[in-house]
Amino acid sequence: MANIKNMRMWDTIRKDNRIVTKSSWFGLRTTAFYAPTHSVIEARKIEYTPGDGERLLHILTSQRDVMLQSLSKFSAQPTVNGNYMLELCRSRDGSFAAIQLLQFKHMIYEPVTVLFILDGIEAEAVANIAAQG
Repeated sequence: MANIKNMRMWDTIRKDNRIVTKSSWFGLRTTAFYAPTHSVIEARKIEYTPGDGERLLHILTSQRDVMLQSLSKFSAQPTVNGNYMLELCRSRDGSFAAIQLLQFKHMIYEPVTVLFILDGIEAEAVANIAAQG
């Protein structure tokens, strides 16, 4: 489980009015909640090989309806020190998700897709990926 404050997408997510944050342990720990359902948001970083990363990049750059359908079927084995990294934030109840694909370039992971914020039925499309990571 990744620290949500260490995600590249954190600044964008925390500004969303549907997200509520609570700090504890003298401000060292932050917990994010999806306000409509009061569900805790969990953060993950999943690394992929160049081949699997390219497949995921192709899916994420397709039309939204095709993307959501393909995401729900996407299956790949996560790897260590992969060329691609998927940042995934998902509420425990599955009603909210945020995803962004990054690629290792110039000694850091740089975004290669926009940040996708999904809720409701759309958020269910990432359930398969969340279970893999």
